Amino acid sequence: MKKATLGSTGFEIAPIVFGGNVLGWTTNEKESFRVLDAFVDHGFDAIDTADVYSAWVDGHSGGESETVLGKWFSARPGMRDKVKLFTKVGSDMGGDGEKGLGAAWIGKAVENSLKRMQVESIDLYFSHWPDPTVRHEETLGAYAELIKAGKIKAIGASNYDAALLQAALEASEKNGLPAYQVIQPEYNLYDRTAFEGDLRDLCLRKNIGVVTYFSLAAGFLSGKYRSEADLKGRQRGGMVEKYLTERGMNLLDVLEDVASAHSAKPAEVALAWLIMRDGVTAPIASATSVEQVESFAKAAALTLSEEDMARLTAA
Repeated sequence: MKKATLGSTGFEIAPIVFGGNVLGWTTNEKESFRVLDAFVDHGFDAIDTADVYSAWVDGHSGGESETVLGKWFSARPGMRDKVKLFTKVGSDMGGDGEKGLGAAWIGKAVENSLKRMQVESIDLYFSHWPDPTVRHEETLGAYAELIKAGKIKAIGASNYDAALLQAALEASEKNGLPAYQVIQPEYNLYDRTAFEGDLRDLCLRKNIGVVTYFSLAAGFLSGKYRSEADLKGRQRGGMVEKYLTERGMNLLDVLEDVASAHSAKPAEVALAWLIMRDGVTAPIASATSVEQVESFAKAAALTLSEEDMARLTAA
């Protein structure tokens, strides 16, 4: 499987990153193991999670996804060496002071993540959300200490716009601190504004890796949701509803037409569009079954023509 260089991290990764938000949430531990095994067996090698996954679920407090990963690593000796592991800090974990990008919390949060995942180091550690209460120098200084200690290897930022990322890069250069090497924006065929334009230009100019989240628009780009009736009983129904617009339906029509021409599924084409999109290193996508992982492999192998790309982009 062809791999892509992830910015200036020195890492090379396969063209789809596993979205670990589903682990311990929509996928139980046993099925999570099967899906993760299949993901690696198909040649993929990067997993993205966060300390807060899946605190939004009743009865959960965060850490569930990392805990499942830890049990998987424990049950699969040698597996840790086969994957690049991404996680995040900054979301509200519910306790006093357990949120944000202050140095004290980062120091505690990384230890919690390492313990839950049963690993000695994290390959890529993300600032999950901007924290306007903390200066970049404090956050980056905390990361510098963690890199020196060998607890993290590279850093990234999620949900940063171009101006904020530029300010963080300038703080790194001015103070001799580690710089963000990867950005994680919301980006897919429907949601384009968070990445396209200034942020993409900055990433291309500074050789910053890009791994996109909501790559399938919460499942909308699979083509299985065309009406509110299709959303009933679905755990992501509330997230998909906003896409049920005339623009969304037009996009699905083009997506399904291109997919039909390639004997592929709409989701495979949507991921292939991202993989081939200028500035994107790899999309993040979640899977809750082995069959979905097999679909990832088809997406990674799919080559869209210039005409296909133009039609999808215009749609």
